[in-house]
Parts: sequence; structure tokens; C-alpha cells
Amino acid sequence: MNRQWLLKSRPQGQVTEAHFERREAPLPSPKDGELVVRTLYVSFDPAMRGWMNEDPGYMPPIPLGSVMGASGVGEVIESRHQDYQIGDIVVGMLGWQEYAVIGEGGPFAAQKIDPEHPLPSYLGILGGTGLTAYFGLLDVGKPTPGDTVVVSGAAGATGSVAAQIAKIKQCRVIGIAGGAAKCRCLTDDLGLDAAIDYKSENVGARLGELCPNGINVYFDNVGGSTLEAAIDHMALHGRIPLCGMISGYNAEQSPPGPRNLFLLIAKRIRMEGFLIPDYFDRFEVGRRELSEWLAAGQLKALEDVQEGFDNIPSTFLRLFQGANLGKQVLKLAEPSATEGA
Repeated sequence: MNRQWLLKSRPQGQVTEAHFERREAPLPSPKDGELVVRTLYVSFDPAMRGWMNEDPGYMPPIPLGSVMGASGVGEVIESRHQDYQIGDIVVGMLGWQEYAVIGEGGPFAAQKIDPEHPLPSYLGILGGTGLTAYFGLLDVGKPTPGDTVVVSGAAGATGSVAAQIAKIKQCRVIGIAGGAAKCRCLTDDLGLDAAIDYKSENVGARLGELCPNGINVYFDNVGGSTLEAAIDHMALHGRIPLCGMISGYNAEQSPPGPRNLFLLIAKRIRMEGFLIPDYFDRFEVGRRELSEWLAAGQLKALEDVQEGFDNIPSTFLRLFQGANLGKQVLKLAEPSATEGA
């Protein structure tokens, strides 16, 4: 049998475990060109909260009564595709279930990998979150050596990679995170120049102290008052890649926008949203460079690994409780070769 977590109801405000329902279903069967994949690791990202809403976004809404969507790393256990063999490791949209049928093609389908790094890295620093940081910072933010770069959500999956890439590009980097432990990780472990604890410090005042010449690039994962504070301190011709706005994902009503948008005109600031599927044709280029930086020790993978199928919903909620440090994943199983070793 295939254990699954279904979307039971749509949240109106804060998501809870009550919005999901556990079910067992028969093992799936593949059609020609498809694979049956056993899920090894499940990925969790704040954007998944938007997939639960009835209004479509960049992803169609998950139908009620369907398996909750999520990307994952898995092992092929049955193949009706000539290019995939039993035992191959793939990344794809596996969902909250032990077994999934997936096909090939497009940014959310099966992609075969030959693991050179731990499997969770292919969901985080070498997966969608790492690629989001890579293209968002470099293509949208366009940092140059000596720039001051500020990253919100800097202890999260995407923010931690964006901040480290900015250091690789010889920028001065300041991270915003929640809690003293996360801020220490940013400076002591990831080598950022400074960190701001939004839970105990005034973000606007600290940005004024730390960025006397203004912010050249603000990589935003949070939105809300943090975005407004960053706009106040942007330098002339600053760039703001809009990656996410987690501060409003569970709001019952849309939060008000920044009150200082006129500064975008006065300071000639460019603020641009982006989505990672837009860069699908360049994924391999980005992943190759990220892998090289990771192998050379220039990048560190921050990963928060939980375990156990029954803990899937509670692990998702960790994202909105500020409990995770780095990429949030959950382990379901080891590859068969490892289990038999």
C-alpha cells in the first residue's frame, strides 16, 4: 500500500495539521513513458502554502482530496521509460506520499541525478532553492564586487545560499534572521559580515547603522515591514529581487504594501519579481557552478532533516514557526543499495 497525505481543506489564514488527511491507497502503475518512484526525501518550501489556496498562482491549486504537492528525491522501482532503470535516483514532484508515478520533461518532472553530494542537497542547495538563490541574485540583483547586499530570511534555504553567493562575488553581506542562534550561524558559520535579529532588534535602525552608504542589492524573502525598511535604506540605482513574502503567506487578509514606494522613483531603484521555472533551460549551468562551489568548500549546505512519514505535516509547519535552520526536508527511506550494504 501507498501511504499518502491529502489536502483535506483550504486554510483561511494559518495552516495547521487539520488541513491534511492521511490515507492508504494501492501502489500506482505506470503507463508507457512513466516511472514508479519510491520517495526517499521530501522537500518543504514556503511557496507550497500558496499551492493550497483556491486562487491560482504560478502553480495550479492542489485539488481538495488530492495528494499534497511537493518535490522530492526518490528511487526508481519500476520503469516504462527507456532512459530510466530500476535503481536510478531522480528528483521530481513526488508529493507527500511513499510512491509516485512521474514522467519526464519540464521543470517539475523527473530529472535523473548521479549523486556526488548527500541526497538532501539536491532538494536544497543544488535543487530549486539553490537555483532560486543563484538566478535571483546574479540575474536580477546583479551584484558587483564591493556592493552591500542584504538578505532577509538569510537563515532559510534560499536566503542562506543567496547570502553565500554574494560573499563569493566579493560583496559585503548582511543577513536578517530570527533569533540569536540563527544570527550566530550567519556570521560564524557562513561568514557573513553582520546579522540583524528581527526578533530583538529594530531592523530599520540596524540597517541605517550597518549600511551608511545604502543597500545596493536587497534579496527579499519576507516582504511586509522588512521590505519597507530595506527600501528606506536603498542606495541610488539599487536592485531588489523579490523572491518570496513569507510574512504574509498565512494572513487572513492581504497585508498592506510598503508605504514608501515613491523611493523607487526618487532613488531609481529596480524591484523585480522572478520565478525559478523561467530559468529551466539554464538549470544545468547553475547546478554545475553551485556543485563546484560546494565541493570547494565555498558554499555550505544548511539542512534541517526531520524523519518519519507521520511527521510530514508538522515538518511543513516548521517553516512558518521559524523552527528550521536552512533547507527543511524529511527523510522517509534510504536507497536500496544503501539499505542492503
